[in-house]
Amino acid sequence: MNKEASLKKEPDREAITHPKKRKYVYPIRDWKEYLGESVMIVFSVLLALALTEYLGKIHERENTKSILKSVVAELNHNKKFLQELQEYNLKVLSNIDSTMADRKKQKKLVANGEFHITEITPDGVLFRYFDNEAWTIAKSNNITSKINIESISILTRVYEDLDKISKVEDEVARIFFDRESRNPKQAHTTLVLIKDVYHAWAVDRAPGLLSEIDSAIETIQKTGYLIER
Repeated sequence: MNKEASLKKEPDREAITHPKKRKYVYPIRDWKEYLGESVMIVFSVLLALALTEYLGKIHERENTKSILKSVVAELNHNKKFLQELQEYNLKVLSNIDSTMADRKKQKKLVANGEFHITEITPDGVLFRYFDNEAWTIAKSNNITSKINIESISILTRVYEDLDKISKVEDEVARIFFDRESRNPKQAHTTLVLIKDVYHAWAVDRAPGLLSEIDSAIETIQKTGYLIER
């Protein structure tokens, strides 16, 4: 191989060591393009905020709807229990009346220094217990700011009255745990006191409360949250 051929095969070292510099063309942008990009960015941010707010309102409405559905279900449950409780309480009053008129029954009621409350309340002083979990959750979720004053007012009254009816148990217990109730001579007086408790806290309150529960359910339905969309 001659010297000339050898030189042709060798790479161009100078070309490798000193490559040609590339020329870049930088486009010139005017203020209109910058303004257009700025407007698009602002629009995108506003759109994202609007979408977030819209989705937030949908979520809030669905949450309120779910809570009110639970409250209505709880009211219906309590209404059923109140009807059963009223029927039972009327039997208790009947037992009290028959015991007050019968000395033999009074001797069974107070015997060996004990007051046998089951003689007049065979299934316990309070036959049914009411629920208030859904209403408690509703209040903790600030439901009062999402439905009308009428609904809030009647719901508050309903749950307060349900709570008052439940006080029968404590009030009756206070009477028959008293030392005087162990005295056979005081049996008639003790029965009168217990009868008064059932009337004042439960029996006389139940009819109006049943009507208020129906009104509470109706006012919730009028809010529009329970309408399927």
